[in-house]
Amino acid sequence: MPEPQGNVDSQPSPDDEALVAPPPRVGRFRLPPTFASLQHRNYRLLWFGTMVSSSGDWMDQVAFNWLVWELTHSPVWLAWANFARFLPVLVFTLIGGVVADRVERRKLLFGTQTIAMALATALAVIVTAGIAQVWMVIAIAAGRGIMNSFNQPARQSLISELVPEDDLPNAIALNSATMNSTRVIGPAIGGTLIATVGMAGAFWVNVVTFALLLVALAMMRFPPRSEVQHRSSVLRDLVDGFHYLRGHPQLRLLVLLALVPILLGQPYVTMLPIFASDVLHIGGGGLGALNTASAVGAVAGSLSVASFPAGARLGWWMLAGLAGFGLALMVFALSQTLVLSVVALIGLGLLRQTYQASNNVLIQTHVDPVYRGRVLSTLTLDRGLVPAGTMMAAVGSTMIGVQWTIALMSAALVVLALLVAWSAPSLRALKAGSTRSARRH
Repeated sequence: MPEPQGNVDSQPSPDDEALVAPPPRVGRFRLPPTFASLQHRNYRLLWFGTMVSSSGDWMDQVAFNWLVWELTHSPVWLAWANFARFLPVLVFTLIGGVVADRVERRKLLFGTQTIAMALATALAVIVTAGIAQVWMVIAIAAGRGIMNSFNQPARQSLISELVPEDDLPNAIALNSATMNSTRVIGPAIGGTLIATVGMAGAFWVNVVTFALLLVALAMMRFPPRSEVQHRSSVLRDLVDGFHYLRGHPQLRLLVLLALVPILLGQPYVTMLPIFASDVLHIGGGGLGALNTASAVGAVAGSLSVASFPAGARLGWWMLAGLAGFGLALMVFALSQTLVLSVVALIGLGLLRQTYQASNNVLIQTHVDPVYRGRVLSTLTLDRGLVPAGTMMAAVGSTMIGVQWTIALMSAALVVLALLVAWSAPSLRALKAGSTRSARRH
């Protein structure tokens, strides 16, 4: 069978791997195993840029929603503005995965972030000048969504080019921990900036975070690579990606396990205001505590996966985390006290991230590098499953109450984990794989 067309040269060969991800230098200070991947310069630059830029994204989202509300005082316009921000991700993300497999990923990431910074600058300018209108804001949001469709597959698949294979599981899990940390840091900074320097100041700070990421990308050093001629079309490459998944049942199951639990488990986030108001009676301040508890647990879960030793049975941890996520969510759903709810949410965040980070490591280390961008782009489709799951939860809450609705959805997560563990024993024993073995497979 002929070798599939793709961006083969975007992956380091054994000859130049040392240049891409040199071994850690021996010195008086060594990072603990949880942060081992930070010893590699290229990954360290991406990690720093991601932490700053992602914090800016969450900060921007707070300021963005506040801006739309001040312009319209309409929940409908607020919904439309966020819809415009996320719809392009569903439409273009699979194409973004194809592009990530066809071009050098750092250059692609640099290009998408440059355009996104230009859009962020435009938003800051119109707010500063006092000429912002809701249609302008929505148009900028849609443009940012399109750029994010190409940015996400490139950013995720770039990680494998920055560290040796042995450190790839740690790098993926550490990146996940960073993203979860910014979920707490970013909104807090955004609220503080709005209160101190105003919305315009918050948007200008976001522009600076884009610039810092671009500097980090520019500082990366890669060995020279020859260009690859692509004879196939983008549509052909997209179809080939689906054929590849169809021909690898274990990988296909991992992708389904990344997506389906989002439908059943993620809607609890949207329902948190109802729990805070009608179940726990703790108001807006208590709602902030519930969100923080879940985020803190998620960071702890990601760091736990990052500290797993080489050869850990990540398949077992993934399924155990999924089942534990369902059980912790059930406890939270049926809880009547704030203390138990906070404890359940911390455990929920930890176990959810254990399953998600383990799942992501297994996918990235078992996919053929030629198809990595396309396969990882399918994971972004979870953004479409969240509204569907939220609608299910909303209908169920109207019929039988929010507590029983979330409890039943969480029970379905536990059943799903047990069924997969029983029917796919090879998945339970799955360990972090090798990109070279994936290529040979």
